[in-house]
Amino acid sequence: MEGMAFYGRHGVFPAERELGARFTVDVELEGDLREAARSDNLEQTINYVGAYELVKEVVEGEPCHLLEAVAERIATRLLQLPRVQKATVRVHKRPPLEGEFRSFGVEVVRSR
Repeated sequence: MEGMAFYGRHGVFPAERELGARFTVDVELEGDLREAARSDNLEQTINYVGAYELVKEVVEGEPCHLLEAVAERIATRLLQLPRVQKATVRVHKRPPLEGEFRSFGVEVVRSR
């Protein structure tokens, strides 16, 4: 799941929490999907719509100071989905700082 974008109020600086910012999230989910491949049955695979909604709830929800905390919350929630054995979560934002850069970001990898 690449390039998901949400508006959140995460950050250490007061301006980040007051004004908010655009956050982008990429997620890689791993699990045994052989049964889904054999059956071609939606019930046997990872629910990507549900995963998207979990990511959205975290990013648009209660603010964190650190991107690491946002990514950890996302990974923890995603690992609760059926068939998800491993989650790689990348969270990026462009904080209100002067200078030339695309974004700041973190990556966490968590497994059951």
